[in-house]
Amino acid sequence: MTPSQPMPKRRAEAYLPLRGIARHLKRTLRRLAQSRGGPYLIAWAHRITGILLALYVGFHIVTLSTLHHAERFSAQMRFYGFFLFVFLEWVLALPVIFHALNGGRLILYEVFGNRRDDTLIKWACALSAIYVLLLGLVMIIGSQAVSAAFFWLYTAAAAAGVTYIALCRIRRSGAGTAWKLQRITGAYLLLMVPAHLLFMHLNPSLGHDARVIIERLRNPLMKLVDLTLVLSVLYHGAYGIWAIGQDYLPPGSLRKAFDALVLGLVAWLSWIGMRLAIAI
Repeated sequence: MTPSQPMPKRRAEAYLPLRGIARHLKRTLRRLAQSRGGPYLIAWAHRITGILLALYVGFHIVTLSTLHHAERFSAQMRFYGFFLFVFLEWVLALPVIFHALNGGRLILYEVFGNRRDDTLIKWACALSAIYVLLLGLVMIIGSQAVSAAFFWLYTAAAAAGVTYIALCRIRRSGAGTAWKLQRITGAYLLLMVPAHLLFMHLNPSLGHDARVIIERLRNPLMKLVDLTLVLSVLYHGAYGIWAIGQDYLPPGSLRKAFDALVLGLVAWLSWIGMRLAIAI
């Protein structure tokens, strides 16, 4: 036996725990799908991806809060430029785009009365995969030097159109104002969030160079776009996390503490985001 022969065995043994976890997860998902149905899994996937999106946005806002300290911000960008973080950013696009598209499906179901759920779920999954592949291609190609004003003028106009259509239907419902705002912000973010991820990689300097970012934020159109994007994402995420707490936490001090924590975090992040966009 040569010294190199035992290596594959050791590597295989190292991967055994991961394979066991993957098999257990697969069996669990199959069992839940059989006992609760596919829509149950999709509902939980929407909640989990929503939590991931909220965490990502919070992390993104905190990172951008160092813009006025160019050296510190540049050091962070160099650190996040390592292959592992770039790969994780690409992987994160899958839950983000799935949450956006599945949110569009929910709006069609709840607001417009579309009951073709099976078809819409398949479309949401298929379009999510296509988007992630497209984003990966853009990330590999590199900078495309897309005009920020041109890109966001058309994207924001399209998002505003979708939001207006949803608003015309939602305002007639008897639901509460908070629920209506959740669906309205969801309609707005349906296009804005995927566009934001794509834009950051069409022209990387606009998302990684402190000087270029500050110059972009001085444009009144970009101030408006960033403000509406930040506030919409934070409200949408906060309401979703709050709703999970209402569903699964018992009434009492624990639920109140959870509500206060969500409100406090959102108020803090909103203050950072608004100050960043307005002060520049």
